[in-house]
Amino acid sequence: MQLTAVLMRADEGGFVALNPETGTTTQGDTLDEAIQNLQEATGLYLEEFGLTPHDAPLVTTFTVPASA
Repeated sequence: MQLTAVLMRADEGGFVALNPETGTTTQGDTLDEAIQNLQEATGLYLEEFGLTPHDAPLVTTFTVPASA
């Protein structure tokens, strides 16, 4: 099953990883560790709750004025 991973640098170092289809979130010191942790967390979530079929999430970017 192919799912989405959103990765962001954490303020305290390392990376935060989010799976928008399930809402699972985790972190890791490296990108690889964050993805591995997300795979594990999402797998555990799916064992417990399953996944309702949806279209893949739409991932995009947007701009906010600098004064915001």
